[in-house]
Amino acid sequence: MKKIAVIGGGITGVTTAYALAKRGFAVTLFEKHRYAAMETSFANGGQLSASNAEVWNHSSTIYKGLKWMLKSDAPLLVNPKPSWHKISWFAEFMAAMVNYEKNTIETARLSIAAREHLLGWAEKEGIDFDHKPKGILHIYRDKASFDQAGKVSRLLALGGLSRTAVTPTEMRAIEPTLAGNYFGGYFTPSDSTGDIHKFTTGLAAAAERLGVATLYGQDISKVASSDQGVRITATESGIENTHQFDGVVICAGTASRALAAQLGDRVNVYPVKGYSITVNLRDAQSRASAPIVSLLDDATKLVSSRLGDDRFRVAGTAEFNGYNRDIRADRIRPLVEWVQQCFPGVKTDSVVPWAGLRPMMPTMLPRVGKGNKSNVFYNTGHGHLGWTLCAITAEMIGEVVSGAYPAQ
Repeated sequence: MKKIAVIGGGITGVTTAYALAKRGFAVTLFEKHRYAAMETSFANGGQLSASNAEVWNHSSTIYKGLKWMLKSDAPLLVNPKPSWHKISWFAEFMAAMVNYEKNTIETARLSIAAREHLLGWAEKEGIDFDHKPKGILHIYRDKASFDQAGKVSRLLALGGLSRTAVTPTEMRAIEPTLAGNYFGGYFTPSDSTGDIHKFTTGLAAAAERLGVATLYGQDISKVASSDQGVRITATESGIENTHQFDGVVICAGTASRALAAQLGDRVNVYPVKGYSITVNLRDAQSRASAPIVSLLDDATKLVSSRLGDDRFRVAGTAEFNGYNRDIRADRIRPLVEWVQQCFPGVKTDSVVPWAGLRPMMPTMLPRVGKGNKSNVFYNTGHGHLGWTLCAITAEMIGEVVSGAYPAQ
């Protein structure tokens, strides 16, 4: 039985460990925190959203980034301080603009393929993750943005996704609690929402039942590959240990770039910070006034998801500011104000703020496959769609690893 290490205990690492264990590998999962899903997989927007598959490699993104650069509460914020990492990433991002349509179609296709696996795993393993198969409603405040959404819908359709244009009256029939004036919307009934943290921890427990060894509190300092296998040096509680494996899959989020460099690979992941708030719905009026259907507001680039009966998640924004994890009040404030404007009956006296670093590749497509060494593999760089894509990329890397060890 081949021994495979998986580095990273977020949604991507846990789904990868699970997919490999199902294929008969002896899997060891390394995670630096004491529990699974404690960073980017802790409190995201909650959407399983094929309808959000449009990649960002478009001239409009560059324009908005420049326009908003000096506005601290803008949906997209770029710290103008230069770094080679940031410069190289944006250069590759702009080079990938020629593939905007192709990559959007491919992302939609992958997102749809992921659904069957993720929901099947949840059912098989009995994972309660506040899943709501109520669809996602994209809302637009003016004709120009609505018309652009129509163009995106045609690309998504080429990837196999059907979504429907709806009028303001139809929008309120879909989600009666929504306040404000809108030009129109697009509704995707096949999309859904859930709590990524609850799903990830539930699947981690399922992976352990399949025989995965989960090593938490592991600070990995060195990864090396040779013909004899892969050596991983990790420190736990001040004690350094070296582990030997036949192969390794890097699923380490924003840390993947540095680990890849040790292994002789270039994986140009950049940490794109996103923020969220979890609104605790502590009274009957707030619970009745919060939406059930998930939303994406095009103007503010915010998404919302109802998690169970008593929680409401709002998330979004993109901040290019290196590995900074600060939770800034001026970035949280627009999320709270959005709730107050769109759902005035919801009390915002109990709000939990959070920030996480999305591991994003310049092409907006994840890196899934082999490295330069025959025993090194990658499943990382999913950006803002890690929750949406994780199940299919785990299956993909599972097939790649199985192909590398056909006697398994």
